Amino acid sequence: MANETAQLTETPNSLDAWVAHLDAVALPIPQQSHARVIKALSDSRRSLRDIAEVMQDSPALALSLIRQANQQPQSSLSEPADSLEVALNRLGVKHTQTLLEQMPVMPAEEIPVALRQILLISQHAAQQGVGLFGNRLARLWQEVYWGSVLFLSPLWAMAISHPTQLQEWETRVIHKGECASKVEHALFGVRLFEICRALVQVWRLPDWVMQGYTVITDDKRTLIRALHIARDSQHPLIQQQQLDADPVLHRWLNHPANSLLLANGLALSAQQGWDSPHNLRWQYLASLYLQLPLHDVQQQVHQNAASSARYHSSPQLWHPALALLMPWETRRVTTHNQPAPPPSAQALQAWRKFCSQLLEEPTAFANPMHLTLCALEALQACGMRRIILLMADKTSSVLRAFQQLGLPKQALDMTFSVSDSAALQRLMAQPAQVRLTPENNAVISAALPDTLRNQFPGEHLLIRSLSNNGRVVMLVLADQEGRPFSQTSVQAFGKTAQCIERALHTFTTRGR
Repeated sequence: MANETAQLTETPNSLDAWVAHLDAVALPIPQQSHARVIKALSDSRRSLRDIAEVMQDSPALALSLIRQANQQPQSSLSEPADSLEVALNRLGVKHTQTLLEQMPVMPAEEIPVALRQILLISQHAAQQGVGLFGNRLARLWQEVYWGSVLFLSPLWAMAISHPTQLQEWETRVIHKGECASKVEHALFGVRLFEICRALVQVWRLPDWVMQGYTVITDDKRTLIRALHIARDSQHPLIQQQQLDADPVLHRWLNHPANSLLLANGLALSAQQGWDSPHNLRWQYLASLYLQLPLHDVQQQVHQNAASSARYHSSPQLWHPALALLMPWETRRVTTHNQPAPPPSAQALQAWRKFCSQLLEEPTAFANPMHLTLCALEALQACGMRRIILLMADKTSSVLRAFQQLGLPKQALDMTFSVSDSAALQRLMAQPAQVRLTPENNAVISAALPDTLRNQFPGEHLLIRSLSNNGRVVMLVLADQEGRPFSQTSVQAFGKTAQCIERALHTFTTRGR
């Protein structure tokens, strides 16, 4: 919008901006894995292969080292490192130790769940890659393993910098079946796998990874042609005749790089369900690639998933192997569609304390910043996770961001002209509360400034305008990370708004 004084740089909406942003993200390394690797590097009896095996438990660490190896001056004229062992050989033990000392380290349980979940999918993909194609490509085992692990690595950076958008994409595209192109342009401003492909190129990841993304982004017709043949799995002779009649497709299908695409397709689609249309497509393609009956491939895929879960499962994460123990039609229930939990007893106790401070007479606040900070803490205590407070100028014609929680720091630079938004005009006319739901979201969101609405991805949002001395002076927007609201939190939000209004009145009339 022309009236907005600043655009948010932390929410990119172009390919170049996303690449620059994600390229700068530092992935945290699990503390325990970091300590094991440091110990292995200090042991002179260990070979580089031994050290690489120790590092397999931390894909984020492996990615950091492979990226560093591929950025070395002497690497610019050579092929990208396609395994961790090659990367270690290029870096050397001493340089590797130095790099490890510079990496962010934290206990595994403190690493954001969104990042741990996508890492689990990558580890599952590696198990599928080795389990399905390891024997066929025995001499290329390292390339299959590390290529499968690294294939989704651009999403690792997104999972830690923009977890809500990534979760929204999963919910809408994978679980609800919405048009991927429309959802991705709304959430990211560009196609998701275009971002992945561009990052793979910048990071100089193995050529097989780049080939996989090229198929997804530029050569979908080849993939579709292969799928048409693969679906006729009950007639292998007819399949072979069709491949013989299309030598270009036959040659493409036999390329080892496709093992990475198949492994990750199977692992990612299994998050929804083993009998989902997405997963069945990848099963058919794997069957055609391996020239094996579909039921044999399915059996092996399930065994690989169980093996992956044995080593990489965690109580907080979803592994598709869990669904093998449930009725076949069972689908994973994502927390994104579940109501947010109500505030704990401890949180509600803190909320009451903050509300009491807001209601104190005479006011305990020395300035508006002090008052609004207390308001922010009260809203957080009642369960809100993303909040912004907008203050009106003396004419009520302009709104400026004053306090925020859970949003990019640049959100405080936002300024909006009330006259340019129908929704803002109505909210500023008199005190009101609006609750966005999936039913009314499209209509209300269309009337709000795009930059403001985009700070709260999801279909659930609370908006409240607050008055003082007969004039609306503040706008509060809050949500619970896009999830359906806890009813307790909604009620507490309304009571908090009343307390803030009282505090504003007491503050402005102090000393009279």
